[in-house]
Amino acid sequence: MKKLLASAALAAGLYTFAGSAQADCGSVSVAEMNWASAGIAAHVDKIVLENGYGCTVALVAGDTMPTFLSMNQKGQPDVAPEFWVNSVRTLLDRAVSAGRLIVGAEILADGAIEGWWIPKFVADAHRDIKTVQQALARPELFPAPDNPSKGAIYNCPTGWSCQVSTANLYRALGAEEKNFELVDTGTAAGLDGSIAGAFERKIGWLGYYWAPTAILGKYEMVKLSFDVPHDRADWDACTAVPGCPNPKVNSYPTSQAFTLVTREFAEKAEVAMDYIKKRKWTNTTVNKILAWQTENKGTNEDAARHFLKTMPDIWTPWVAPDVAEKIKASL
Repeated sequence: MKKLLASAALAAGLYTFAGSAQADCGSVSVAEMNWASAGIAAHVDKIVLENGYGCTVALVAGDTMPTFLSMNQKGQPDVAPEFWVNSVRTLLDRAVSAGRLIVGAEILADGAIEGWWIPKFVADAHRDIKTVQQALARPELFPAPDNPSKGAIYNCPTGWSCQVSTANLYRALGAEEKNFELVDTGTAAGLDGSIAGAFERKIGWLGYYWAPTAILGKYEMVKLSFDVPHDRADWDACTAVPGCPNPKVNSYPTSQAFTLVTREFAEKAEVAMDYIKKRKWTNTTVNKILAWQTENKGTNEDAARHFLKTMPDIWTPWVAPDVAEKIKASL
């Protein structure tokens, strides 16, 4: 990441802004990725760039690799609001060093988070439980649905990569010997339903989940520590490998998502780059927006407008005061 940021700084030195950049932002294409948090971010950018900076914005369908390759090779789209860098870090470093792409803010300020969680009401009632190992010492707090005499650890949906890591960590932790069983949730709906049911009945729940997500915006959960640092080499060699014969306790990695823009956008929209470099939000914020979207069956645009209308304390520092007033007037 140091190399990526250093390359971004180098690329920033390549900007040659025209004097008319602030007055003429021009036409801008923004990738609307096919997952909710990124889709909402794209609509936030559209509203801000159009109403705050006078751009004409077109949203285009996006996904991680196709969008990166298109931006790198063709200079289109101009903006990828939420781009996950882990899968293309080396290629991205090269593109930034060459000045083709510019790295903006780390839009998810605390990264995407995976791990094992418990309800906040359980954490509040049992403040000694901070780690997975401490939770495993209390199986009675997390009763299995079909056998309350045992504790339960809820696994990922069938076929997801997290199903493998959770199963390996279950073995590494000796959870079966600690009177826990691994519960197969089957589908994403099954996993979500197990959390909703635990909150409705006010009973303990322990298992895998991730953020940002609507579920963690609706239900307050606390992520437990595995009490060890993330070991990437062992993760790749064993934790993420089905049936690894000797798994060790490991922590989940934190993934990073940045905003990427093309050099052309940076040159024609100088003043908007200030916004691109500042615009970031936390998982807590995104979780709340996703929960509102789910509960209200809203579109990505609906959710973006809800965010801008109800959370000005978060987004107004991203822009100058006069720009903020223009955006507020458009909502």
